Amino acid sequence: MALGLLALVGGAWLFTRSQQERRLAQAERQEIDRLREEAERETAARRKEAILEAKEEAHRIRQEAEQEHKERRGDLQRSERRLVQREEALDRRTEALEGREQQVVVRDKELEALHAEVQQCLTRQRDELQRVSAMSTEQARGVLLKQVEDECRHDAARLIKQIEEETRAEAQRKAREIIVHAIQRCAVDQVSETTVSVVPLPSDDMKGRIIGREGRNIRAFETLTGVDLIIDDTPDTVVLSGFDPIRRETARLALSSLISDGRIHPGRIEEMILKARSEVESKIREAGELAVLRAGVTGLHPELTRILGKLKYRTSYGQNVLDHSVEVAHLCAGIAAELGVNVHLAKRAALLHDLGKAVDFEMEGSHVQISVELAARYGETPEVLHAIGAHHGDEEFRSVEAALVQIADQISASRPGARREMLESYVKRLQKLEKVADSHEAVEKAYAVQAGREIRIIVKPNEIDDFGAAKLAHDTAKKIEEELEFPGQIKVVVIRETRTVEYAK
Repeated sequence: MALGLLALVGGAWLFTRSQQERRLAQAERQEIDRLREEAERETAARRKEAILEAKEEAHRIRQEAEQEHKERRGDLQRSERRLVQREEALDRRTEALEGREQQVVVRDKELEALHAEVQQCLTRQRDELQRVSAMSTEQARGVLLKQVEDECRHDAARLIKQIEEETRAEAQRKAREIIVHAIQRCAVDQVSETTVSVVPLPSDDMKGRIIGREGRNIRAFETLTGVDLIIDDTPDTVVLSGFDPIRRETARLALSSLISDGRIHPGRIEEMILKARSEVESKIREAGELAVLRAGVTGLHPELTRILGKLKYRTSYGQNVLDHSVEVAHLCAGIAAELGVNVHLAKRAALLHDLGKAVDFEMEGSHVQISVELAARYGETPEVLHAIGAHHGDEEFRSVEAALVQIADQISASRPGARREMLESYVKRLQKLEKVADSHEAVEKAYAVQAGREIRIIVKPNEIDDFGAAKLAHDTAKKIEEELEFPGQIKVVVIRETRTVEYAK
């Protein structure tokens, strides 16, 4: 019975559980159905919204297309109106051109008639001129050829002037850039020296002591130094005169030491002169080493350095040769750097180019030959020797560096204040310059001005025109280059002036 009761209870529980599961499943199905209905309603609503938005977008696009279509139609209508206007304008122009063409045809006929009439007039005039002038055909041809030749010369002079101006402007611009850039790197003082040295005295009583008893002191001094000792009425001053600057410097140092010491006699004079020579030799070596250092040249033979130092006491046309050599080295290096060539070679040759002037009193030959010989003796390269030997045009240039040495040498020598010339040679050069300029038959007068840097030529205005004056300036410049030697450049100015004078009475 207990088992039956348990079975009954178990069956009731299972039945109840089964009903609960059925109710849960039914509730789930109902919830799923509800969710499905809601999803379908939401999908339908969204579909309707999408359809409405699509319709609105299609309507908007249609309106934009219609507006664009209207605008394009308006543009086309305006373009059509413009084309119609252009066609009308072209028609009017065509009609005008046709009218002008008819006028041109008429004028051509008139011109042909006039041309025939002119030819007849020319024929009659030619016959009349031949009758009046009694000139043959050959003579008339000669006159005509002369006129043609004059016109050709006139055109050639004008063309030469134009080409020269263009070439000169471009060449001057480029050369000015290179030279100015090189000179900017080199700023040295130019010291002009003479063949005399002035030694101050503490008093005029010292002059008698310098002369000595019966002149023995001054004779001993002049014999040992090779320098003239000039004692005149100039107060508190004596003058040393000599062409050798090293001797003159030795004498100056010795005399200054004797004056400071106060003991002046032949034995003391000889002692002071030996001491002065040693001091000058030391200064020479120091000057040479300083010059090599300033120029930036390395590996130079010691003897070449010593010879360079001698140039400190050597002048050329009043220009200190050692300062000139250093300046030429700087200029040459600057220009070589601008042109991209061998700076070391150019600078080395430029520093040694006037080496021979230090010993040209002792050796035979020009300073160029002596410079080449000394440089070769102390191991300089063939390139350096060639640049030294060609700096005065004695050899044909085989390298750019050789030409640069000559250019830098001329720049240094031709700058204002760098050189001085003797009055006699200066006057002769100016006279020769005026003579060369005055050689043309159309020249009325020529004047050398600006210390020979400019020649002004006054021409006869009735014998030469403006283009002929330009040709005369060109020819005169060429002639000066061929016949004269001069530092720097000479400006040729041709002046053509016509004056008409009348008097009111």
